[in-house]
Amino acid sequence: MNAFLRRFYFVLVGLFLSAPLIVVAGVSVNEKQTLAFPPQGFSLSWYADIFTDAGWRDALLASLVLAILSAALAVSIALPLAWFLWRRIAPWANIFQLLGIAPFTLPPVITALGLLTFWATTGFYGQPWTAVISHAIFFVTLPLVTLSLGFSAIDRSLVEAAATMGADDRTIFRTVVLPLITPYLVSGYAFAFVLSLNEYIVAYMTVGFTMETLPIKIFNALRYGYTPTMASVTVLFVMLAAVIYSLIARYGDLLKLLGANSEEKA
Repeated sequence: MNAFLRRFYFVLVGLFLSAPLIVVAGVSVNEKQTLAFPPQGFSLSWYADIFTDAGWRDALLASLVLAILSAALAVSIALPLAWFLWRRIAPWANIFQLLGIAPFTLPPVITALGLLTFWATTGFYGQPWTAVISHAIFFVTLPLVTLSLGFSAIDRSLVEAAATMGADDRTIFRTVVLPLITPYLVSGYAFAFVLSLNEYIVAYMTVGFTMETLPIKIFNALRYGYTPTMASVTVLFVMLAAVIYSLIARYGDLLKLLGANSEEKA
């Protein structure tokens, strides 16, 4: 009986959490231009609009380019920082770790306002590349955390053995360290990519009047009325995030990425 109640409870929780997505998915297949639920008729034309309508297509491309570049930059910042923190065990080194996680721990609107002020002061406000840098700074925490976990899982005796055999730091990193942290590198990039794809406030504060990402496009489109295309974009984002996280869970050892060591898993 207890097992039945437990399963029933989790089913209710699952339905409660998935209810908004079910409603949005239903709205996205309305035949007419309405946000009615249950859907009135059935049509997938709103999904086609994402790729055929020039406005939505340009917003999709802008979001993808921004997410790809900002995630790559975030990893490029996090990798040497995590490597430095792992090699230099000193109390003062924690300052750099705090700087790395600070942007993500602050309220997004505070970070966005700070970035807006900085870019406006320097005269670069509205340039597309400022959104790339801003997102990279905002999401650098994610690859920094995953890479820190990856470095902490490395047996230091492997590095010492490579050094004893004459390998320099560059060779050790390329032949020993990099293969071991690759899953953490990929997962950190994936986390930053998905969140950058969905982020609104930082992008709006930096380039909202000169470039439309999909989240900005949705909010701007609300001024002119509701359309199921907005719901279609939401479902597309959720599906993309689900695929990426499923791949990480399948091939990246999710428990290990979340910080569980081999002894705890055993």
